[in-house]
Amino acid sequence: MMRAAIAILLLLIFGGVRLPLEIHLAQEQQSAGFHSATLNLPLREQIGQLGFVAALSGFRSLVAAYLWIEANSAFENVEWGRMAGLFQTVTTLQPKSILYWDMSGWHMAWNAANNAYEDKSQASEVLRMRAQRQYWNLGRKFYEDGLKANPDSGELWARYGDLLSQKYEDHEGAFHAYETASTKNDARPQYHRQAAYELAAVPGKEREAYQFLKSIYDLGPSQRMPSIIHDLKLLEEKLGIPPDQRIEKKAAH
Repeated sequence: MMRAAIAILLLLIFGGVRLPLEIHLAQEQQSAGFHSATLNLPLREQIGQLGFVAALSGFRSLVAAYLWIEANSAFENVEWGRMAGLFQTVTTLQPKSILYWDMSGWHMAWNAANNAYEDKSQASEVLRMRAQRQYWNLGRKFYEDGLKANPDSGELWARYGDLLSQKYEDHEGAFHAYETASTKNDARPQYHRQAAYELAAVPGKEREAYQFLKSIYDLGPSQRMPSIIHDLKLLEEKLGIPPDQRIEKKAAH
């Protein structure tokens, strides 16, 4: 604790020197959305007096980085509640960091949730499942808050799709998340394909999913992934596609 206090005091000394420059920089960053977090009383309670003053002095990123290290220490000690609180503070200080939002959501919805369910010190499976879902919901909130702050992040939309698909089995919601991810500037090719896979898992959307997957298949051999072919063949059977229109027939020519 003493080492942390000394480190923050040193930051404050440098902060006093650069404060006039920080004020001008803050005005520019505010217009770009980099200071959407509010330095208010709840945040002061979370990071303490020295950390709060350091953040005011223009050292949000350094305070957030320090607290991120503390959060990882909490992870190693299986202190999930403390880790969640630290993640909340970090993302409040740095709302434009995709990494912080993504890792916070992942730790809650995957690591903490899995640990809660596997904790055999709680004999009741019902209670373990309830705790697991509570951590899913914490992870979901991190992703949804992160998307409010970063709506143009394809990566964050895709990770949100992972959560909806793998934890909630909400395939229609995951389809929309992946499809949104595929429209962003940082989109990866697999986002569009993943949207098609999710649509194929939605009851009643078989025809739409077949057309979606077929449009990807028709782009050429580079797009004909084993999973694309597998899902298309299943849908061909379900929908009763005529033999001469099936992909194996076309592949033979």
